[in-house]
Amino acid sequence: MNDRDDVDLSRVWVNVAAEVWRRQPGRLERATARLLRSPGLARALLTTPSLLLPWLIASAVVLAVGALTQVSAGQPLVWLLAPAVATVGIAYCYGPGLDPAWELSCTMPVSDRLVLLTRAVAVFAVNAALGLIASAATLGTHASTGTAQLTFGWLLPMTAACALALAVAVGVRSPFVGAGAGVGAWVVLVLGYGADHGPTAAGNRLSAAALAPVVADANLYLPCLVVAACCAVIALFAVRRPQRGLL
Repeated sequence: MNDRDDVDLSRVWVNVAAEVWRRQPGRLERATARLLRSPGLARALLTTPSLLLPWLIASAVVLAVGALTQVSAGQPLVWLLAPAVATVGIAYCYGPGLDPAWELSCTMPVSDRLVLLTRAVAVFAVNAALGLIASAATLGTHASTGTAQLTFGWLLPMTAACALALAVAVGVRSPFVGAGAGVGAWVVLVLGYGADHGPTAAGNRLSAAALAPVVADANLYLPCLVVAACCAVIALFAVRRPQRGLL
């Protein structure tokens, strides 16, 4: 083989990645870098697909529709929608697929697990905040069916569903499959609980009001915590590339 045909692809890739990452950080990225004490981690966080503006707008609109329905029709949809919306966002927060920085993240001097944890926590926090705002907007109305337990009760099943989605998405390297697994598990839980506890008198159909108390069942709290912990461990184990950073 001619010497001119010998190309060090690794060196070329490093040079290309370095050129791309040379762009000057914006004000938000600089502030995030100071907060996280890592410019690379800040850039990875701000390129999270489910933290980009179109995704955030879509999530806010879905929860806003749920809140409006809850106020006008008395159907507590926010508690049912919030875990599903967050689950989809978590599934698309890391890995190949829609992640525009997936290949570039391989060049960062930051561990994959740290990127995974930071993105997952950020997406979960944002979606939890949106859900709490939507839920709080319905308190004090005729659609509010009780105490703060229903407002905060969906955070535990939301945690379990998100952890499941993340574990599946990272394990099979498909955000679509991860989102399907998380949302599917939540739907099965809600429908299964509703079938056992809340069929309506009219045609034995399940209403949103009959399904929503699943988030207030204290018997589900411990199983949700166990599922969340196990899936978190699986997700971290699935990130098996050689670690280059803090973890």
